[in-house]
Amino acid sequence: MVKKQRIDKVLSSIGYGTRKEIKDYLKRGYITVNGEVIKQAKTHVDPYEDVIKVNDEEINYREFVYIMLNKPQGVISATYDNLHETVVDLLEDEFRVFEPFPVGRLDKDTEGLLIITNDGKLSHEVLSPKKHVPKTYYAHIDGHVTDIHVKKFKEGVYIDEDYKTLPADLRVLEGGPTSKIEVTIHEGKFHQVKRMFKAIGMEVVYLKRIQMGRLKIDESLELGEYREITKEEIELLKDRD
Repeated sequence: MVKKQRIDKVLSSIGYGTRKEIKDYLKRGYITVNGEVIKQAKTHVDPYEDVIKVNDEEINYREFVYIMLNKPQGVISATYDNLHETVVDLLEDEFRVFEPFPVGRLDKDTEGLLIITNDGKLSHEVLSPKKHVPKTYYAHIDGHVTDIHVKKFKEGVYIDEDYKTLPADLRVLEGGPTSKIEVTIHEGKFHQVKRMFKAIGMEVVYLKRIQMGRLKIDESLELGEYREITKEEIELLKDRD
């Protein structure tokens, strides 16, 4: 839990302005703590326990934000890029002020579930190779995926001469010249799903992540839309079972 902090630091960290702007608000008497007008920027407050108001509006302090994004194609999984729109660019200022970052990455042409947060500990828990948090994808494959390929994925696939993937759970939803499948992997190698299918002579033509841990994408989110996730959903994200 965060200990007492300067009032100007608390308010600037959640988007109420720069330190200089907040100092001006204080001088004008716009800020109260537990009903008392505060004038000094160095005043220390407990942002979780004290009732802090700016222009009679009570603040909702939080240290971390947790966002589920339905990532569209054409947007890169980064915080900043000179040439391309990033997933952070899709967020409103009220979230960008927290300086969030994507947990892992989805390729530019891949859609679906992406978590964006400023909680480094959570990111490490989800991404650590030791955790093996599963990730499930829905895909269209140029090629007829059969039970033979399901077995190959279950055994692991060589995506490099000297690297064999962990066993993956491949499910054929619809066979044919273009197969529709779901696949669950337990690691996060670069372009892994695409490389696994390339290793068996097929090409991924559409890819969407639909689940991380036990957290499934909110199907009501249109491409490019996002929402905050709950504490219970955060636990689902970390759950490997």
